[in-house]
Amino acid sequence: MPLDIAETKTGSVVVLTLKGTLEIGRDAERLDEIVKARLDSGENKFLLDLAGVRYIDSSGITVLIKIHTSAKNSAGAMKLLRLTQRVHDVLQITRLSSVFEIYNDPAKALESFPGAAAGTSGERRSS
Repeated sequence: MPLDIAETKTGSVVVLTLKGTLEIGRDAERLDEIVKARLDSGENKFLLDLAGVRYIDSSGITVLIKIHTSAKNSAGAMKLLRLTQRVHDVLQITRLSSVFEIYNDPAKALESFPGAAAGTSGERRSS
């Protein structure tokens, strides 16, 4: 199943809702390109909602690490939301669950970003 990426913005946080599989190929590259474009436009806070991600491979993990590092290098952050059990298990096995901030509650995840104002800007994009 190809990866569907829906993009919204809540305050200063770019929320990317992913559905499908995050694996080697065009989909992982597309996610990286979307984040890179947002970073280039000055946005540096990302919340990735992975509730719809059924499978992640090493390329998908690499993209998550890349996004995390790029956001951090831009004085921002990348956090993960609503992991499926399979994705959670992969992050546990790779010990990345201690590197990424992981939340189950969307409101708490958004509140965890410094200076992130509540409220949706109404902007929505889908790829």
